[in-house]
Amino acid sequence: MSKKLGFRKALETKVKKSQVAAKKKAISIFTAMSVAHVDEEEAGSGEVRHVEKVLPRGDFYIGEWCDGLPHGNGKYLWTDGCMYVGGWFKGKIMGKGKFCWPSGATYEGEFKSGFMDGQGTFTGFSGDSYKGSWVMNLKHGQGIKNYFNGDYYEGEWRTGFQEGEGRYQWTNGIHYDGQWKNGLMNGNGRMEWSDGNSYEGCWEDGFPKGNGTFRWPDGSSYVGVWSKDVKEMNGTYNPSDSSTEKPDWDPQVVFSEYLKECKICPGEKMSILPSKKVPHWPGMGKGNDQGRPRRMSDGKLNCHSFSSDMHDVSAISEGDSKDDDDGIESLCLEDSTSRGSLPHFKTPTKRQGQTISKGHKNYELMLNLQLGIRHSVGRPGPVISLDLKSSAFDPKEKVWTKFPPEGSKHTPPHQSSDFRWKDYCPLVFRTLRKLFDVDAADYMISICGDDALRELSSPGKSGSFFYLTNDDKYMIKTIKKAEVKVLLRMLPAYYNHVRSFENTLVTKFYGLHSVKLTGTAQKKVRFVIMGNLLCTHYTIHRRFDLKGSSHGRTTSKPESEIDPSTTLKDLDLNYLFRLEKTWFEEFCRQVDRDCDLLEQERIMDYSLLVGFHFREVPTPLASGAVTPTGNADHENEEVPRLSQTGQDQLDSEPSGGSSIRLGISMPARIEKTVRKPECETQLIGEPTGVFYDVILFFGIIDILQDYDITKKLEHAYKSMQYDPTSISAVDPKQYSKRFRDFILKIFVEDT
Repeated sequence: MSKKLGFRKALETKVKKSQVAAKKKAISIFTAMSVAHVDEEEAGSGEVRHVEKVLPRGDFYIGEWCDGLPHGNGKYLWTDGCMYVGGWFKGKIMGKGKFCWPSGATYEGEFKSGFMDGQGTFTGFSGDSYKGSWVMNLKHGQGIKNYFNGDYYEGEWRTGFQEGEGRYQWTNGIHYDGQWKNGLMNGNGRMEWSDGNSYEGCWEDGFPKGNGTFRWPDGSSYVGVWSKDVKEMNGTYNPSDSSTEKPDWDPQVVFSEYLKECKICPGEKMSILPSKKVPHWPGMGKGNDQGRPRRMSDGKLNCHSFSSDMHDVSAISEGDSKDDDDGIESLCLEDSTSRGSLPHFKTPTKRQGQTISKGHKNYELMLNLQLGIRHSVGRPGPVISLDLKSSAFDPKEKVWTKFPPEGSKHTPPHQSSDFRWKDYCPLVFRTLRKLFDVDAADYMISICGDDALRELSSPGKSGSFFYLTNDDKYMIKTIKKAEVKVLLRMLPAYYNHVRSFENTLVTKFYGLHSVKLTGTAQKKVRFVIMGNLLCTHYTIHRRFDLKGSSHGRTTSKPESEIDPSTTLKDLDLNYLFRLEKTWFEEFCRQVDRDCDLLEQERIMDYSLLVGFHFREVPTPLASGAVTPTGNADHENEEVPRLSQTGQDQLDSEPSGGSSIRLGISMPARIEKTVRKPECETQLIGEPTGVFYDVILFFGIIDILQDYDITKKLEHAYKSMQYDPTSISAVDPKQYSKRFRDFILKIFVEDT
């Protein structure tokens, strides 16, 4: 431990010295220069020329210049010692180039809009290096990493972490070949120690978990179920031909001793990313209103764009973050020919839904629901195994509990009326919550805490009511008896599907319950608890519910009434969604897998819910709460600012604290489209070449509609009046094909 602390202190000292030296060098360069100032008369429009410019903050640029912005090849030096040499496109770092930090660290490779994106090599000040694929500042794809302590990893990466197939080699001779997830050994893999011993089998979160075999060099082995929990572990020792006696060996020694030497090196951190060093060009883009600093109500200029640049997760900082302010002021420098003005947003006056307080018609139902959830989740149960027996999925597998107002042996006294509570397939849903990494305590606090639920203002088309938890994590939907039957029928296939494909886009179900009031009312309410796809600290500026059909698929609201809480439909869609290549390929595969499941289960009428956040629109964060932005394009209005807490959160966590995965917090681009006036039912408009950077969320929802006799009659009736291909109610096979074809036309690879 003392050696590690000493090494880290030495690195920190080295960094500080190098930064001081870099700043002194930069100051000496700038004071010795006598070059043209940036506000000198510009050349003619479209003319590329070579310039040397000192900017007002002391930064220096030398290279090709066009229309008031760097365009071509050029070198930029910041006063804090950072430097970039390479390609520029209309004021943005683009193409091949090299970025140098004052510590001596470098990145050389491809850039897109200031982000390290494409093939590139990072060489750290401490000896770290990574060569491989990058996506928006994160290691993503195939890559090789050499760590400063001598460790080595070669394999697949996803959003900055080892994920997929890969090999990790420790300096002490131990190596692991196998599957990874979130930077830890997860899945099937083999680890071999320098003494010849090995373990091959299942891993979870960096430790053996599940079926596995430990082998000795003499051929003897221990085969069984592995776990850090001694109670869950059991197995059999198999001696080799040359061995007759069972050794005095405890398999837990693998956890307590063997794996102590197998820590994954955290690597080195880039304290400032190239995308955050966007220069401040006073002369930027004539006629581009979007590039002008906005004036605050106090007369000061606000130059922050607050786009959520992502950080590679590591442990050793290159320097003190307080020194990172020089040159960070970032403005949108896009040319007006490739970007349009951001849409004007009507500001929601309050959060979605009506708080269910005392006196609300459903107040008692909410109390019943909360009492039941607290009882179900808090009830002790057996140790959860992901391998469930078929009996757990039996529709008859349900638990009834009486809740008298005065309380009982198993239930607390309460202020509501007498009711009965039913849990459907409780073990299955308990296991699903574990599979989806839902902590039982957090789940109970979200649903059953002091904060009331919120009821969405109007029921859906089906007549179902929706309730949101106060933290927006979970959505509770009332469902019909037929939908309960559909979910229970498809539950085994659904469970196997979400277990096999962690990036599945289908709705996450956490519980299925019912409340039955006793007495004369005899009212029975069934409901399912789901994950809220659009739960995020980002403001969702636009949301679409997309099916691939045209009949009735438009919002009746006039444009003036559409706000960020409005769910638009297929004929309202005016964007194409552009995903980076590896994300796009995974998206196509997953849409096929998910549609295969739904088609197999005879499900139709589902849709893809898509929400996105425009990255150029500032979003204030105060104590973690979201306040929607107003009309961000109005130059004279006050632009909300991030609190320091919110800014620190964005600076310290990838994508502003949201985990990036398929359909969740995905950085992407969208392209504006327009429909031809004569084609009112045209589903996909023509691309305009106008792009926006967004954070994207999407998933498949409403997956409990069976193609029953009601839907068959609806199909027959509407087919006589409208084009059969334009209506929602069609056979599941036809629905699946139409849905896939449509989705894979509006989602395209970003080239």
